[in-house]
Amino acid sequence: MKNDLTIGILAHVDAGKTTLSEALLFCGGALQYLGRVDHQDAFLDTDSLERKRGITIFSKQALLSYKGLDITLMDTPGHIDFSSEMEKVLSVLDYAILIINGSDGIQGHSLTLWQLLQRYEIPTFIFINKMDLPQTDAEKIMSVLRERFGEGCVHFGKRPDQRHYFEEIAVCSEEVLTHFLKRGTIGDEEISNLIAKRLLFPCYFGSALKLSGVDELLDGISKFSQLPQYPDDFGARVFKIGRDAQGMRLSYLKVTGGVLKTRDIVRDGHDKEGLISKVTQIRFYSADKYAVTEEAAAGSICAVTGLSDSYPGQALGAETELLVPALQPVLSYRMIVSEENDAFDVFKQLKDIREEDPQLALSWDKKSREIHLLAMGEVQLEVLSHIIKERFGLVVSFDAGRILYKETIAYPVIGMGHFEPLKHYAEVHFRLEPLPRGSGLHYDSSCSEDILPRNDQNFILNQLTQQVHAGVLTGSPLTDLRITLLTGRAHPKHTVGGDFREAAFRALRQGLMQAKNILLEPWYRFSLELPAPSLGRAMTDFSRVSEDILIQSNDGQYARLQGSAPVAFMRDYLKEITAYTHGLGRLSCAFMGFAACSNPQEVIADLGYNPEQDISNPADSVFCKQGASVLVKWHQAQNFMHVDTSAYFKDTKKKAGRPASEKNKKSASQSLDDELKVIFERTYGPVKRRGFEPVKKKIQQNFDRSENVIKAPIYEKPDYLLVDGYNIIHAWEELRQLSSDNMDAARQLLMDRLSNYRGMIDREIILVFDAYRVPSGVENVTLYHNIHIVYTKEAETADAYIEKVSYEIGKKHRVSVATADGVIQLIALCHGALRISPDMLKEEIAASEAQMQAILDKNYQKASSRIVFPEEKSIES
Repeated sequence: MKNDLTIGILAHVDAGKTTLSEALLFCGGALQYLGRVDHQDAFLDTDSLERKRGITIFSKQALLSYKGLDITLMDTPGHIDFSSEMEKVLSVLDYAILIINGSDGIQGHSLTLWQLLQRYEIPTFIFINKMDLPQTDAEKIMSVLRERFGEGCVHFGKRPDQRHYFEEIAVCSEEVLTHFLKRGTIGDEEISNLIAKRLLFPCYFGSALKLSGVDELLDGISKFSQLPQYPDDFGARVFKIGRDAQGMRLSYLKVTGGVLKTRDIVRDGHDKEGLISKVTQIRFYSADKYAVTEEAAAGSICAVTGLSDSYPGQALGAETELLVPALQPVLSYRMIVSEENDAFDVFKQLKDIREEDPQLALSWDKKSREIHLLAMGEVQLEVLSHIIKERFGLVVSFDAGRILYKETIAYPVIGMGHFEPLKHYAEVHFRLEPLPRGSGLHYDSSCSEDILPRNDQNFILNQLTQQVHAGVLTGSPLTDLRITLLTGRAHPKHTVGGDFREAAFRALRQGLMQAKNILLEPWYRFSLELPAPSLGRAMTDFSRVSEDILIQSNDGQYARLQGSAPVAFMRDYLKEITAYTHGLGRLSCAFMGFAACSNPQEVIADLGYNPEQDISNPADSVFCKQGASVLVKWHQAQNFMHVDTSAYFKDTKKKAGRPASEKNKKSASQSLDDELKVIFERTYGPVKRRGFEPVKKKIQQNFDRSENVIKAPIYEKPDYLLVDGYNIIHAWEELRQLSSDNMDAARQLLMDRLSNYRGMIDREIILVFDAYRVPSGVENVTLYHNIHIVYTKEAETADAYIEKVSYEIGKKHRVSVATADGVIQLIALCHGALRISPDMLKEEIAASEAQMQAILDKNYQKASSRIVFPEEKSIES
């Protein structure tokens, strides 16, 4: 089956979106019975929770044919909490129907939808619904539409004055206006071209519930829409991941070129090296029913099985652009798991949820052993908890949540990172540049392939894209930043991929530590309708936090206030509105974006983040000196770098610029001197200046004031011994020889010897093995007899794990680290841990084994002396 046109229906919540979908399907002949949302029998409300709540939660599709046009109708959620589900669909639409509630007018979320339609360049028809209700005025609504959406909004209903209708269309284009003045009429093709170019937006009035105006809307779509032209080469866009009733993974996609057939193997269009699994089945869905087919032509919306690694927004085949959602969650929550369930086990079970909605950003915090996620609001959390209970049988809840902040920088800066433990080597230099708000993170390279091969450059940039990078003010995610690879260096023998990863992360972090950092907070665009006597109170409240406030209307009885305000202020303000308007105020909000935080110092102090103590995001570099690894602090690392990037500093200074107010105060030469002074002071001292202010907390001093003698720290039991598994295997001769033939046997022998050793000492033993090269590897901790075995997750080395754990455990317990790695020994010493070389560990184990053997021999002799043989017993008797 070939679907010629894909049309999405979008609306503010309760505007009648599902009702219009039902009406279009009924009038188009796809339904024999007209369902209703309030009767819980609407065709597209297939989920029990949707029927119970009376809102659309999941996007769904239905098929209909009207006057020779095959249409795939996409119904999307209208509630703001499910905006991410709605936005997924936009990337595959040919046209959209935007519904406006005739009795409520344009709401805050309607403006957000309009901006998204602009961003995705989707031609749009507008349907003004619920015109059967009293006090609805078509002329007044058209006036508001033109004011908010532009002069391209034209009433396409039944109108007696045909010439005035053509005049309104003609002013949308100078070319069409010229033709109209000559001919006195406008052709259907000209109208359809204007609609396709988003210069004209046909407006229809009616009532979906009473089927009024629905036929006119369908006629307009069939008459004025244009069929897309598709290339011959296969291409597709994945917009949703779901599962059927049997739990089969489904990849919903639109074929944007060529033909997709069963058993085809498709490639990732964005990452040409990525191979996607074979397509095993193609389905055409209409609500919860589907038909299986052997192929899907260009323009088709289908669900396929077999693509195990697909994700929303992914480009396949000839499609190359990776889409990043415009709407982002602004609230962070902690998932609360019942006591009988292990939190990490629950996190692993939620893999399907993470795939279906990546914007939830479900993550595991190892430090607190908690599950964290991002969400749009409380309704989304209620639905999520219901889904988890229904699908996994788990009862979860969520905390009160907190605002999601982000960070960026004010001026360009150079970041440098060097990673050179023994037999490892990599150096990376980045230029970090601020981008306009809402740009996100962009990655680029200006490095010559004569300096670094293209594969190494791609690896460095790819590693950056696979991690959420923390800022240095609060540890919040970075945004609005361009990271350009300037240069770097590798060693012909000792450089491996993991070395570039370490150097790149340290370079990014070192640049941030030097930069002037900016804390960003999320803002809402709001629309507030309230009694006129309450307008003064609302104006006073909003003026304290925002300058963007406008009185849209005031007729003496009711007033409408519009503007923008921080989410931190708006989050609980609805309760105040309800109180001072006595329940008559109506507030609608839509996410606007991130802007500079109004109270950064207060937020920074409240979150209490210290970047220098964040061992997961080190800014310091590692150098090799006289065969030993040396840790160099971030503000001194530039002096030791092997690659000279001094030429880039001048270019960075030119790009940095200064605010106009500062330019008026200082000359250009003074500004340059000040900037150079900052760089030299950061590098050489003694003035310590940086772009962030660490939180100053009162530290309890651990010393006796009377004698001024530092007391030894008091540790809790038990003590811990961390062992770098592969490091020890390669350091002990017998294990190294055994590993060359059989690594599993070498691992097993080390585990057995450490287990015996544990029986003779009063220390918990944690044996750590690298698993960072295992694809899709997750951290695995097992108990082997009396010791703990840890296999690190993908992209995490044993060094990194030991560094992190020694710091955390060392706060309360005495920790020893057994490794030959000089860097880890140095870091362990900084954390207060004891260092044990492989030879020392081997001697201790040998001594314990000798002691064990002596005890066994002694016990054997005692037991032998007490044995009485049967014949001796009979003689005595």
